[in-house]
Amino acid sequence: MRGSPLMKEWTKNKVLFLMVLPAIVYYFLFSYLPLAGMVLAFKNYRFDSGIFGSPWAGFNNFEFFFKSGKAWLVTSNTVLYNAAFIVSGLILQILVAIVVAEIAGRYVKKLMQTTLLFPFFLSWVVVGSFVYNLFNYDVGSINGILRALGIEPVDFYGNPNYWSYILLFFNNWKYIGYNSLIYLAVIVGIDKSLFEAAEIDGASIFQRIRAITLPLMIPTVMILLLLSIGNIFRGNFDLFYQIVGNNGLLFDATDVIDTYVFRSLIHSQDIGMSAAAGLYQSVLCFAIIMTSNFIVKRIQPDYSLF
Repeated sequence: MRGSPLMKEWTKNKVLFLMVLPAIVYYFLFSYLPLAGMVLAFKNYRFDSGIFGSPWAGFNNFEFFFKSGKAWLVTSNTVLYNAAFIVSGLILQILVAIVVAEIAGRYVKKLMQTTLLFPFFLSWVVVGSFVYNLFNYDVGSINGILRALGIEPVDFYGNPNYWSYILLFFNNWKYIGYNSLIYLAVIVGIDKSLFEAAEIDGASIFQRIRAITLPLMIPTVMILLLLSIGNIFRGNFDLFYQIVGNNGLLFDATDVIDTYVFRSLIHSQDIGMSAAAGLYQSVLCFAIIMTSNFIVKRIQPDYSLF
């Protein structure tokens, strides 16, 4: 055992292993250990009997979830919102990274980075309060401006048609700065001699971006895209719950799997059905990331996750 490769690695990189130990403990306690709770999806859970003492329900929880009439709605909402978030976010993040990289002034770069990164550190609770004060019918800033201009105020919280655009805007507003830093790091790491050679050859800034910057960003873009696609069936609970809240008028347009499971657990206390919906979500996420990675691996193995 002492001469095994694992022990040799431990002896050689003991400090590095100790540094990563808190992360290992965290994921074990909060990601792997709770996997035992998956059994709840197949149980008729009773509080007095506990997880393993409750009677088996087979697939009744899944049947109840799919017959509730909400399964297709919340699944399609989750996928469509995430698809919009991924596509719009990817375009905006790459665009911001390129713009910041091409700005000559160091102080202007730092100002832009700080301004764009600030929303990421705001809690969704704060963002939700900001959105409420912006769109509220009676005291909202937008309706206040409309009234001052003699225009009829808009009941945003009574009309679901506005909220796909509102949620898309605030999701991108919050995450664009943080994610663009990843692409900016890629651009900064590109060999400067490539840009200098292109400039000497008379290439314009757009030609340099198209021929050098974008192709060298593709590996990173593909990895982040695959990771994002793997979560396409997971809604951002904080985004949808803190901004929309418990407004039943907006549920059909804004309800995703995560918020539906949460409300089912709170209102009906049906832990088994909530667990079934969560397991359904996890299986779909696993299937989509494996399929996406398989397709990418067949097309370009260097861009796959594994």
